[in-house]
Amino acid sequence: MKKILFLVTFFYQFFAFGQFALDTIETSQGRMIIYSDRTWELVSDIGFDGVLNEQIYNRFSNDTLLNFVQTWDNEVCFTSEKVNDLSKLKDTVWLCLGDSIHSKFIMPFDGYVTSRYGYRKGRYHNGIDINLNTGDTVRSCWSGKVRYAKWNDGGFGNLVIVRHYNGLETFYAHLSKLMVAPNTEVKAGDVIGLGGNTGRSRGSHLHFEVRFYDAPINPEEIIDVATKNVKDQNLFVHKGIFRPGAKPTDYYSTSDEHGEAVAIVTKPVTSTKKYYKVKAGDTLSEIAGKNRTTISKICQLNGIRQTTTIQIGRSLRVK
Repeated sequence: MKKILFLVTFFYQFFAFGQFALDTIETSQGRMIIYSDRTWELVSDIGFDGVLNEQIYNRFSNDTLLNFVQTWDNEVCFTSEKVNDLSKLKDTVWLCLGDSIHSKFIMPFDGYVTSRYGYRKGRYHNGIDINLNTGDTVRSCWSGKVRYAKWNDGGFGNLVIVRHYNGLETFYAHLSKLMVAPNTEVKAGDVIGLGGNTGRSRGSHLHFEVRFYDAPINPEEIIDVATKNVKDQNLFVHKGIFRPGAKPTDYYSTSDEHGEAVAIVTKPVTSTKKYYKVKAGDTLSEIAGKNRTTISKICQLNGIRQTTTIQIGRSLRVK
């Protein structure tokens, strides 16, 4: 009888999982299946559909006019193959960035921003770059589950993608080392990788993105980099925040007597940009002095280095 049960179990594991299961063991995360090719999988992950936020998933999966796609795939960056068109959104969708169980937020790395979200060098920069040194620890900003952790040929280098319970996904790129595996559950602040300079990168830094159904959102729409915390636990998603180069907006909501959000008012941040046209003989030091700023600030605003040769006639942003 034991032999029959063994054979049944063997064939079930072989055909159900597409490979030979050598053993099962108990771990701190649950029962794990060890396969013949030295890979492993948690029993709880078998058949996992990727849904961590039922409310948001049902909101979009039931809307046949949008046809948004979001699957669970450990092998591709964008599970929708970039077919989701967030410009079709007609309503404002409320996301709670942190609930009573998953309320914590941790900045991925405590560094200064060297390049911001928006149009840069002929293409859109879909996240922010945070200065760090190779080997510095990078952490998951919210709790969730690792969807992708591998080398990416699209320019990200070593990349970790975490899907969160609030409905967002975050990207951590150019890592020197991956410290998590796909399908691993992580808490806010858990180490997921080490900073580096892999992929399409010049100098060690963390490229950090926030995406909703594959569409990038300006991280500074959500995060106050100065205080290293979220601006508001309530994120109101509408098509305007997905426009290329969208700038941060101040949001505040009104509530009814039960404390439920019933309206939202937006106030665009007023622009205080200032530019300076480079003249013959100008140096970064002189330009900074004339405009009462610093060389590092000019470099940060323009995505350049202190050693960059500045062409005469170029307009540099100084504020």
